[in-house]
Amino acid sequence: MPNPSFPSLMRPIPACVVMAVASLSQPAFAVEPFTIGDIRIEGLQRGDPGSVFGALPFRVGDAYTDDKGAAALRALFATGLFKDVRIDLDGKVVVIVVDERSFIASVNFSGLKEFDKDQLSKALKDSGIAEGQPFDKAVIDRAEQEIKRQYLSRSLYGAEVVTTATPVERNRVDVTFTVTEGSVAKLRDIKISGAKAFSESTLLELMDLTTPGWLTWYTKTDRYARTKLNADIEKIRSFYLNRGYLEFDIKSTQVTISPDKQSIDVAVTIEEGQPYVVTSVRLEGDYLGRENDFRNRVRVEPGQPYRGDDVTATTRLFSDLYAAYGYAFAKVEPRTELDRKTGQVVLVLQSAPGQRINVRRVNIAGNTITRDEVIRREFRQFESAWYDGQKIKLSRDRVERLGFFSDVAVDTNEVPGSPDQVDLTLNVTEKPTGSLLLTAGFSSADRVSLSAAIKKENVFGTGNYLGIEVNTSRLQRALQVSTVDPYFTEDGVSRAVEVYYRTSKPVNAIGNVFSLATPGASIRFGVPFTEVDTVFFGVGAEQMRIGTSSGVPLSYLNHVSIFGNNSVAFPLTVGWAREERDNPISPMRGRYQRINTDMSVFGDMTYARVNAQYQQYFPLFNGRYTLGINGELGLGYGLFNKPYPVFKNFYGGGLGSVRVFEQNSLGATDVTGSYNGGTRRLNLNAELYVPVPGSGNDKSLRLFAFADAGNVWRDSSVSVTTADRERGRSGNLSDIRASAGVGLSWLSPVGPLKMSYGAPLRAFQGDKIQRFQFQIGTAF
Repeated sequence: MPNPSFPSLMRPIPACVVMAVASLSQPAFAVEPFTIGDIRIEGLQRGDPGSVFGALPFRVGDAYTDDKGAAALRALFATGLFKDVRIDLDGKVVVIVVDERSFIASVNFSGLKEFDKDQLSKALKDSGIAEGQPFDKAVIDRAEQEIKRQYLSRSLYGAEVVTTATPVERNRVDVTFTVTEGSVAKLRDIKISGAKAFSESTLLELMDLTTPGWLTWYTKTDRYARTKLNADIEKIRSFYLNRGYLEFDIKSTQVTISPDKQSIDVAVTIEEGQPYVVTSVRLEGDYLGRENDFRNRVRVEPGQPYRGDDVTATTRLFSDLYAAYGYAFAKVEPRTELDRKTGQVVLVLQSAPGQRINVRRVNIAGNTITRDEVIRREFRQFESAWYDGQKIKLSRDRVERLGFFSDVAVDTNEVPGSPDQVDLTLNVTEKPTGSLLLTAGFSSADRVSLSAAIKKENVFGTGNYLGIEVNTSRLQRALQVSTVDPYFTEDGVSRAVEVYYRTSKPVNAIGNVFSLATPGASIRFGVPFTEVDTVFFGVGAEQMRIGTSSGVPLSYLNHVSIFGNNSVAFPLTVGWAREERDNPISPMRGRYQRINTDMSVFGDMTYARVNAQYQQYFPLFNGRYTLGINGELGLGYGLFNKPYPVFKNFYGGGLGSVRVFEQNSLGATDVTGSYNGGTRRLNLNAELYVPVPGSGNDKSLRLFAFADAGNVWRDSSVSVTTADRERGRSGNLSDIRASAGVGLSWLSPVGPLKMSYGAPLRAFQGDKIQRFQFQIGTAF
């Protein structure tokens, strides 16, 4: 009787295993060698006979032996195409009998919502599950588990996967994965115990994971993920290390899921230890004879609590300084000497520069559209030169500043057999750099209107900009073509060319329509003087044509009386800009400065126009908050005893100026009620960005509070009436308008979107108020 304690031993043994074992063991009755007269294959339905003959170690006319038969079985099993193989002998005919594996005819999914079908199909294909591949139940089972694992990563713990294999003709199988996704498991509760020096709420604010809130439908921070929890735990650890708790420890982390797999509880137990104060910082190792240079970069201050961020910053500064001297693989290791009785610590920085490194080659990877030369010309680290960490960082920043890539990273790879050489690989991930806008509309005023705009920042991968805008509205028509070549010369001198023709039929306050036409062209060059400073100069030509209908505003009629209906100007442009912001689109830190001067000394309109701007961004509270300030000043003057042209006036109010006041509504008006702007402008802006409650540390969606002040003033030679003075149009600083409010900033797929709602803090009679405003564009 079989032993019931070992039921697994009583399972039937597959025929293929019996044949394989029998073929590999010494047969009881050896076959006498003979000459093969023919080879016949039986059982083959779908496969190619050539795949069988190709695996056999013998051919017709060869001598057949037991060893060759065993080798043939091994080779046929190794192809993975057959479930069973045996060899029969019919006289001098060798008969190969095969039982084919089923092949996959198609892979289908049912019930998918969270994942894209093509995404899963590609993942399964990489695992060997695809149309035309052999059907293997073990591989299918692993695929089930992988699909479940993908759902677990998105907090769908109740997801079920059922695989159905349906046989079809020619020994094929249709594989269908039926998925029941269920509901997303939400974090019901997060507890942190063991904290004494800080409150639990303070620690919970550090975490990206949160319990459900009013905005978690967007941020998805209430979805549990092990990687996110580990990252949050490291934030808590860093928080304590930055306050001197060197012996801080995570004692346990417990994650509990409810029986219905819809709720998750997280409990973290910590042990704070005691805080330590730094008494001294000691340098040990080789500092290349420049110990004072390194010591000046120490960010740890004796007498202050130990701060992990300061230690990390110090080691990074040491590594950067070593890299600037050519030592790419310098090792800087911090070590602490604790005195638990007094709560004091000595920080020891142990450094070893290693060998000085030479850069053999700089490689570019990941650019499928952008040409190599567009990237290489931004590189400041040259091949066959000493490794310079500062130049490599500058090179990476310059490539990122192009705006063509969503991710830029530099990898340093050692050269085998050459310990003093490295290869640099710049890995980029390209992003769309063009936009196409088509609009059509119908109105009683414009009838049918069409407009189109094509803008491309990286035309054909050359790094050049090309923009074409067309508007066919009856009241607003325009054709504009502009192009920018950032490397017009090999030295990095840029060239910008713009040609335009615009016509408009504005409506003044009384309701009359008048016509304007402005053809023009300009060319401008930018000369880089430093890595952050650029000087611009250029020349342009433009004409202003004014219709003579009765609806022309008084200020325009005055312009016609002096300059004529067709007035021409040839402005010369000189400017300077310094760009030091970390991101021009959504800056968090850094400074931006510019000054631009336009001067027309030839033609009918002679004038000088100056624009100056200053921006500064300050990170606050470890980068969670950002304070931005902006100041702009504009001045315009008429030259050669001629007045300043009204068409070059500055305008104020609205987005980019003083919010809450209607766009371009600040300044004086004429007797027709038309807003004319002014020859002087002042804008002062401040914004404080804070995270949206419930969004964790997400920087793409933020709230902000703003305060704006400014105005535009007309020429001081114009007399001021009592009515204008009462309306705050006296022409001096007492006319300043001010506003304040709150808003929402979102880095949307179409660009930075800002919405604001505010109230005027200082307004005058007749001011047009617009409390809600929005824009798509850069800051301020």
